[in-house]
Amino acid sequence: MGNREDIQALGKRIGQSIIGQEAMIERLLLGLLGNGHLLVEGLPGLAKTRAIKSLAKNLEASLSRIQFTPDLLPSDITGSEVYFSEGGKGEFKFQEGPVFANLILADEINRAPAKVQSALLEAMEERQVTVGGQSHPLPALFLVMATQNPIEQEGTYPLPEAQLDRFLMHVRVDYPDANSEVAIMELVRSEEKEPHAKSAEVQKLAAEVVLAARREISEVAVSKAVEDYIVALVMATRYPDKIDPELAKWIQVGASPRGVIGLDKVSRAHAWLKGRDFVTPDDVQAIVHDVFRHRLVLSYEAHAGGITADQAVDRIVEKVATA
Repeated sequence: MGNREDIQALGKRIGQSIIGQEAMIERLLLGLLGNGHLLVEGLPGLAKTRAIKSLAKNLEASLSRIQFTPDLLPSDITGSEVYFSEGGKGEFKFQEGPVFANLILADEINRAPAKVQSALLEAMEERQVTVGGQSHPLPALFLVMATQNPIEQEGTYPLPEAQLDRFLMHVRVDYPDANSEVAIMELVRSEEKEPHAKSAEVQKLAAEVVLAARREISEVAVSKAVEDYIVALVMATRYPDKIDPELAKWIQVGASPRGVIGLDKVSRAHAWLKGRDFVTPDDVQAIVHDVFRHRLVLSYEAHAGGITADQAVDRIVEKVATA
């Protein structure tokens, strides 16, 4: 099997234990292939934690789960210098924190104060941790999946827009349908009957396959017309008055250049995953909501009228001509 088939098979294996959340699984794979990080928002119990645990179980990768709480310290994430005494001599040695894993689940990231959020976001951006003047690189395969709960806002510290921008995608997770709910019940029952039945059969995908897939994705062709389309979508968020007066009332601040980079990266990964070596406007439209959702600052008027970022993106896609 080639790298693409291996990644597609990985997605199917994750799908066997995560029912009714195909879109989230696909976004998780796109984040992995696009070498970016995901902010996942959804109500409790929608398999957000289970998804990344299932990815770690099927991939040769270490997993760290960090439960964000108001009393967490930056060093609880990055690690710190610890004093060791041996043979009458003492020295400080760096003890790695949980961020030094391949896959990081940052659970309820909006429950921790700004300093702690910044420590994680800096590691995400720089791909290294600096403690005591020494830089410690993070693994080449490194994905942060941060979750936040949309309903419990008391005692939370919402991420500032400038820091949200560092996530490649903002993924929304919805309830599964009725048929999926039945299948979920049956799956949990079967797992209770045979909790360790399949643990020995899992064949883990080598991390090198993901790194090789990333190299293949970098070769995926993007035509001048599609490049222009990507830029036009981003420019529409910055100068909405040029395409639609209604949209101009909704958007206060548009997407940064990371929006262009994100659309390019994820649309190439999407095209590759679908078996193509070139990007089409359909690839861009398939992922534009996830790339733009957290990059738009909506106006007071939009909030007052119940307009969401997704509705603003819908209007942009409708008004901007395809390539």
